[in-house]
Amino acid sequence: MANIKSSKKDIRRIKRRHALNTSQRSRLRTLDKKIRRLAGEGLLDEARLALREYSGALDRAGRRNLIHPSQASRRKSRMQLFLNRSAAEAAPAAG
Repeated sequence: MANIKSSKKDIRRIKRRHALNTSQRSRLRTLDKKIRRLAGEGLLDEARLALREYSGALDRAGRRNLIHPSQASRRKSRMQLFLNRSAAEAAPAAG
C-alpha cells in the first residue's frame, strides 16, 4: 500500500478508470457479438443498425484512447466487410 497521499489518490483514480475502461471494452465486445449473431441469423437490416451503434462506440473509444484510433478504423472496416460477405452469401440463397 502506498504511503504518500498523492499515491493513494492515484490508486483511487486508477480503480475508477479501470472500472470505466472495463465496462466500455465489454460493451464493444457485446456489440461485436450482437452484429455477428444477427448476421448469422440472416437479419442483415438489424445487423446494419447495430453496426452504426458499434461504429460510434469504436470512434468514441478511439478518441478516448481506450483503443488506438487505427484499431477502431480497422475493426469498423472488418465488420463492414463481414456484413457485406454475409449479404452476398444470403442473396443467392434468397434468389
